[in-house]
Amino acid sequence: MTQVADNVCFELRDVRYRYSGRQVALDGVDLTIRHGERVAVLGANGSGKSTLLKLMDGIIAPTSGAMRALGQDVAAVADGDGAFHFHREVGLVFQDPDIQLFSPTVFDDVAFGPLQTGLSADEVRESTEAAMATMAIGHLANRAPFELSGGEKKRAAIASVLSLHPRVLLLDEPTAALDPRTKWVLVDLIARLGEQGRTLITATHDLEIVPLIAQRVVVLGENRRVLADGEPAAILADRQLLIGANLIHEHLHRHGTLSHIHGHTAEHHPDRGS
Repeated sequence: MTQVADNVCFELRDVRYRYSGRQVALDGVDLTIRHGERVAVLGANGSGKSTLLKLMDGIIAPTSGAMRALGQDVAAVADGDGAFHFHREVGLVFQDPDIQLFSPTVFDDVAFGPLQTGLSADEVRESTEAAMATMAIGHLANRAPFELSGGEKKRAAIASVLSLHPRVLLLDEPTAALDPRTKWVLVDLIARLGEQGRTLITATHDLEIVPLIAQRVVVLGENRRVLADGEPAAILADRQLLIGANLIHEHLHRHGTLSHIHGHTAEHHPDRGS
């Protein structure tokens, strides 16, 4: 195997996925991501971002096409072949942190993963405390998850994945539903994670955070295929691309007798959810 192939983290070739065999979520995705890359996956709601992350995490297998992750066939991982080891290497943080927080305390949630790996009590504590320190939530160790704010829950959910020391971290809409101050605290923590050398893939439609967390941007269009792939500055400067991907929209503003077109992010629309 060549050195280039060894450096491939994810490889997707004509990958398609349908929910219940009917609803198209991805429709022919070709994508290669290398180890250590920090990638933002941009797309409007319904473009397939979350489905792509679930495929990368081996939770589901492609309906058709070929996909490998960390050298393993994702279809085999989804069937349970090597899944335990795979999920120590690849960690997914869901958009809704309540999916991942189910223990009596934050410490218990963050320690859950290491406890399943056969580590000693001291090793579990060390991994747990290190993950909480990375996400600046050590002071929340004895709090119940339901007592946390939205931002604290997000950080606890990320820590529960980091405690397994994964090589790959997948984040699904990490800033959704956060107030501005909490959002930027979390973005700063995510940026630091990316600087540690792990592969970091963040699905989002929050254009503001992209330059801080990513060195590469993959845009999924509403046709559920890769619409563009490039550096953040080039992608974010391409107004027509962003409009075509429904990441910003244009509408008419009137000022007296004058009218002109503005572009806005999806969040500007009061009826659009995150």
